[in-house]
Amino acid sequence: MTAPPIVPVSPQTLSAIQAALIEPSEILGLRTRQREEIHGQIVHDTIHRRDGWNRTYRIELLGRVIGFGSIAIGGPWTDKPTIYEFYLLPEHRTEAFKSFESFLSASGATHFEVQTNDVLLTVMLHAYGRNFESERIIFSDQATTFHSVPGANLRQVTEDPSIHAAIERRQGGGEWQLELEGSVVGSGGILFHYNRPYGDVYMDVAEPYRGCGLGRYLVQELKRECYRFGAIPCARCSTQNLASRATLQAAGFVPFAHIVLAEVAVTP
Repeated sequence: MTAPPIVPVSPQTLSAIQAALIEPSEILGLRTRQREEIHGQIVHDTIHRRDGWNRTYRIELLGRVIGFGSIAIGGPWTDKPTIYEFYLLPEHRTEAFKSFESFLSASGATHFEVQTNDVLLTVMLHAYGRNFESERIIFSDQATTFHSVPGANLRQVTEDPSIHAAIERRQGGGEWQLELEGSVVGSGGILFHYNRPYGDVYMDVAEPYRGCGLGRYLVQELKRECYRFGAIPCARCSTQNLASRATLQAAGFVPFAHIVLAEVAVTP
């Protein structure tokens, strides 16, 4: 086995790490590498494309760009600058903490919102955060199921061209209704606000019809529709929503990450 390269790091080198505000378009190549490493749905992937919702900082070492960090500042994060991305090239992760501190100092962030399969940022969350709260569980599709409910049928509401357009612009999605013997008893859909090729499945079954297998059937059929459009189904639910957790797992989804909220506790 080949040993990793020797990278000498001196105090002078560490002091040369800087973070500077840039346009998100300047680090598209690095974001592509980040997506490849995460290898799954990235819940906040489209914040970069929302005007006024994001600030991105490049991280430099001796004038060379080695990574980036992003904070959310719009929508639900208005007046609460929140770190949601931090990435370094693998060969520069020996400078991870100093790099993060430079980013933290430049950005003035006060909160974290971290997807825990983003390993590097999760480490920074635990090193620099406090008052942790797990907001949501993220699920990936790992099994094909074959549930059936006599008299149940999934009816598409949104036409195919509109769904294809939503996939291309990474905004919006498609809707379906669940019918039981001709009556509408539930609804659901797929959203494409996330990184390609993922589609986020959601659903709801009317109260009188819950607990009889319609939910898992609805999720199962929405998964099939997602694959039909060339996307990979994924899903999220509240940590406390035990019924949704059980339904998603019964339809072949497996939990693989959390969305964790926290406050910044350590400042450089």
